[in-house]
Amino acid sequence: MGVMSLSIGIVGLPNVGKSTLFNALTGSNILAANYPFATIEPNTGIVPVPDTRLAKLAELYGSKKILPATVKFVDIAGLVAGASEGEGLGNKFLAHIRSTNAIVQVVRAFDDANVTHVDEKHDPQKDIDVINTELVLADLQTVANRLPKFEKEVRSDAKLTPILDTYKQVNTILNDGDPLWNHPEIDREHIADLHLLTTKPIIYLFNMDEAGLSNKDRQSELQKIVSPSQALFVCAKLESELKDLDDSDATELLQSYGQDESGLLQLIHAAYDTLGLQSYLTAGEQEVRAWTIPKDSTAPQAAGVIHGDFERGFIAAEIVSYQDLVASGSMVAAKANGKVRTEGKTYSMQRDDVVDFRFNV
Repeated sequence: MGVMSLSIGIVGLPNVGKSTLFNALTGSNILAANYPFATIEPNTGIVPVPDTRLAKLAELYGSKKILPATVKFVDIAGLVAGASEGEGLGNKFLAHIRSTNAIVQVVRAFDDANVTHVDEKHDPQKDIDVINTELVLADLQTVANRLPKFEKEVRSDAKLTPILDTYKQVNTILNDGDPLWNHPEIDREHIADLHLLTTKPIIYLFNMDEAGLSNKDRQSELQKIVSPSQALFVCAKLESELKDLDDSDATELLQSYGQDESGLLQLIHAAYDTLGLQSYLTAGEQEVRAWTIPKDSTAPQAAGVIHGDFERGFIAAEIVSYQDLVASGSMVAAKANGKVRTEGKTYSMQRDDVVDFRFNV
């Protein structure tokens, strides 16, 4: 499985605050030199997942390095109606987003006379429809390219018929202008190799002004528009200000807006939830590190994220919960207190597990 890096594509119409937000999200932490891949390509930012547990563990172990889990954000160039048929950017934009795990759609939910909007009257629902239509059209194109070839394959191999039926079903839904995320009944396995955009989980990020951040009625209206998807309410301007502040000033500024955590953290938490991910920790003198895994991972699967050999040669996992380890003050003390468990192949990983894998290769 290899190291899981979570990647999120950010889409939105021009002038909705997408670039401001992208710069705020990815500029908040200049990455340590441990990340040789921090400048992969334009419009891509690798962001460490803020995690207070890591510094605490590094202190306990006297670790040389801290390696947080990371999220890769891909800023897709301002999408306009017609992009899916468009040459150049249109198709390039789609290629960039295909490899991401989730899509965040930035929607403008503020009025500002200084920021022109594509249409004079500003309507979030209409913006959402424009973007979703583009994603649907792109998927429709993918399915249309694949269908005739696949029909031929089915003629020589009848076992593929159920997959063809799913393709046809998908084709009908997309033709009605409906994104596939509204259709959980579709067999995702059948269409996995098409990498359809509207099968990716989508999170709507409403860019509010300062007043909007505390306007709960307005927020619940917006949530209704996009339900059952997740909606987040963020102020791009506030996020820009936060990125230059140290932790205590940032916390103070957030609280003055009635916010508990930054938009970046809200977005990362929402993505972990939506994608069913969690992280576990490893710690030692060399490094303290957070690893991202699916929520229902077993101990051997979690070991495989570090290295395939760890999964193949898995013997056992020595596990202590982060809270118990910190309360005990050291691994030795945690063992003496009976807080360290040895778990086998069927163990299901928990959120605060600090793990030492035993394996033979």
